[in-house]
Formats: sequence, C-alpha cells, structure tokens
Amino acid sequence: MTGDGVDADGAAAHPVSPAAGSWPPVYSRVRVGAASVRVGVAGEGPPLLLLNGIGANIEMWEPAVRRLPGRQVVMLDVPGTGGSPALRSGLRMSGYGRLVTGVLDALGHVRVDVLGYSWGGALAQQVAHQAPSRVRNLVLAATTPGLGGQPPAPWVLALMASPTRYYSRRYLRLTAPLLFGSDPRVAADSAHGQARLRRPPSLLGYTQQLYAISGWSSRWWLDRVQHPTLVIGARRDPLAPPRNARIMAAALPHAQLRMVDGGHLFLFEDPDAGCALVETFLRRQEDELAGDGRGPRRREGVRRGP
Repeated sequence: MTGDGVDADGAAAHPVSPAAGSWPPVYSRVRVGAASVRVGVAGEGPPLLLLNGIGANIEMWEPAVRRLPGRQVVMLDVPGTGGSPALRSGLRMSGYGRLVTGVLDALGHVRVDVLGYSWGGALAQQVAHQAPSRVRNLVLAATTPGLGGQPPAPWVLALMASPTRYYSRRYLRLTAPLLFGSDPRVAADSAHGQARLRRPPSLLGYTQQLYAISGWSSRWWLDRVQHPTLVIGARRDPLAPPRNARIMAAALPHAQLRMVDGGHLFLFEDPDAGCALVETFLRRQEDELAGDGRGPRRREGVRRGP
C-alpha cells in the first residue's frame, strides 16, 4: 500500500483544493479466490464503490472522484485491467459479482453505495441483484440491461470488440465520435483519456470481460431490485443508446431517471454536471434515511428529469 500523495507508480499527486474529493487513492492488493485485485481508496465519509467500463482502470476515475467530496471512494481494477492480472479462466457476470463482494469483505465494508458505469453498470445491477444486502443506493450511468435493451449499431459493436483504443491515441481520436459520441481531442487528451492510454487492459482480460457480458440480461429480475436508484442516460450515446436508460428506470421499482446532453463519457468529459447529479441523489437518500421530513423513499412512477 502506498502513502498519501503518491500513486502506485510513485508519481506525485496533483494539487487538490480543500473542497475537492481526494486524489490520488491509497492503493492495495486484495486476494479474492484465485484473483489478485488492485484496489484504490480515496477520501473519507460514506463508502461509494465505483465500477468502471470495459477495459478501464482506476486512474480513469480521477475527474469524477475529484468532484465527489465527503465520501470514501472505493475503486478496483477488474482482473486483466490496470494493475490486476487476468484470470486463468473467464467469469460470467455473476462471478464478477462475487469478486466484487469479496473485495468489499476484504476491505471491511458491509454496505456501500454503488455507481456503475457502462460495463460496470451491468456489474452494478448484478451485485444489487445477487447481494442486495451489500448495496445501499445504486447509480447506473451510461449503461444497459443487456439482452432485451436497445443494442448499439453494428459498427459500434465491431469497434467494441477490440481494445485498440486503449493502445493507440490516434485510433482513439478516430473512433471516439462513433463509439462514444465524443470530441476526438477531449476523448484522447483529457486526464481520463491519458489514463486510458497509460494503463491499457491485457487482451486476455478484455476478452474475458466481453465474454462475461455476452448473453447477459437483467430484464428478467430488474423489477425485483429494491434499492433507491438513479439512472442517468446520455442523449448522444452510441454505445448505450438512451432508450436503455428509460427501460431500466421503468423496470426498477424505486428509480429516478435523468437524461443529459452528452455522449457515453459524459461523467468524465463534463464531470461537474454529472457528479452533481450523483451527489444530489446520494445526499437526498441520506437525508431521507436520517428522517429529515422529506418523506419516505419510494417511487410513485418514474421521476423524469430535464
């Protein structure tokens, strides 16, 4: 485990304003069965578990974590990404769900809020379904319910089959508009884009994540997920078309729906606006749980935001 102010590679920390979320994280390594998982923990407060997109690493969360003050943010490199070696054999989503709860056990967390992004949003749904007692509140961003949702266009699926965008800045710039609905320079040259290129996934790890989500669906059980949930969809998202957010919000018994005007990477490209939605939702749930008079946590139909 590294000390405060230095990341796992010994790089100096970026300056952080007193009001900002803590960065860099304190890193450690957790053993869950056969998996060796690199974990990062930043800040203090109610625990918030962040589950990232396919192939993504802990460092890609930096723009969001800096805008989530007052929380202990827990992040992990899924096997085969960042600093976690790939598994010898692949898992399905339920297996990754058990891996996540194993990480929580190792860190001593009984219940956490969970923010799942893209592929990590599918994993967040899986964790909430198979280990409901471990999840307090759920945020699903730029994600889908899998089979039964609206799939991306065939050319988007074809681009997703390869992790080349993690290895080549030029390729990332060329494909960002098609894959993410992003400005090429923003996707490649931002802190998020630079972190993507510094720690690419292994081909085996990336393939294992593709295998896990192939054929996966939450449509059969999503209506039984009882957690207060914020679903955030992006109107210009080619990878997780916005109809998926509406499908999930309609199925979840206690969901709020918010649509933003960004692309798939909205939480990293406009982190102030995206994290404000997350923080407002989580604080409201905390206030209601504390009994501040705002009313019970229940849904009378899907609440739709601007």
